Amino acid sequence: MNTLQRIFWRLAAGVGVLWGAATLTFLAINLSAGDPALAILGGPEAMPSAELIAQVRTEYGLDQPLLVQYGQYLGRLAQGDLGESYRLRMPVLQVIGGQLGATVQLSLAAALVSVLLALVCAVLSANRPRWVRSLVSGTELVLSSAPSFVIGILLLLLFSFGWHLLPPSGSGSWQALILPSLALALPIAAVLTQVLRQALEDILEQPFIAMARARGMSETGVRLKHALRHALVSLVTLSGFVFASLLGGAVIIEMLFARQGIGRLMLDAALSKDMPLLLGITLLAAAIYVVVNFVVDLINHWVDPRSTRV
Repeated sequence: MNTLQRIFWRLAAGVGVLWGAATLTFLAINLSAGDPALAILGGPEAMPSAELIAQVRTEYGLDQPLLVQYGQYLGRLAQGDLGESYRLRMPVLQVIGGQLGATVQLSLAAALVSVLLALVCAVLSANRPRWVRSLVSGTELVLSSAPSFVIGILLLLLFSFGWHLLPPSGSGSWQALILPSLALALPIAAVLTQVLRQALEDILEQPFIAMARARGMSETGVRLKHALRHALVSLVTLSGFVFASLLGGAVIIEMLFARQGIGRLMLDAALSKDMPLLLGITLLAAAIYVVVNFVVDLINHWVDPRSTRV
């Protein structure tokens, strides 16, 4: 399969993922309890009359059969129209765009920290004395098993409320980004380190590594110039799936650290049954997943062309 064919099938699969995400979310919202017309009118607390509810249902097409609503929704999506938020009375694209920057900033910072930690820890601990590996493996097990919000609470207790070194909340400074980034990055770094170290240890036993050592190359050079390049395929492949899930982890972290972002927006949309906004965020998450995995596939081909040859 040549490169153009591979790109075409990847793009086709991406469209399928987006369609599936939109369909499943649409069905989940419409088949769950509650009336979207009430959400549009401010919820049950607003105590709207039956006549007003019926008027809103007609205006928004909510009185149409579910299949008709679904077809109309897909038609709007094909035109790039995500609709208007029921709660905020603003275009969904505008609402998401206003909060996307903070989540992207948090996710990129967490991704960078997790990769750097994984690279350093794996290179330093691969094929080392048993006590070193036991210490690192134990730490990895604890971090990978702990939910990000638990790590976030511990970081807050230690660095914000204990030592008063970093702010506990907010989105206005780089200092406020450190703790939430660490809370997201540490569990991911633990998983990536395990995978990368195992790959490094397997590669360090290969004959070409012994030949590099025989030519007088230092141990650091062997690990960085030869072993690490071959081990990166495993790291890149796994990191694509992990990073695509950062949006889900950001929901809790943004609430814990009182940060702006898509996570808080998604939670508010779900609680208020704001269907257009919730569908828009779901499509954004699916699009991130598609893009990340497409980029990962290209990186894998660059690192090792044999990994994508069929």
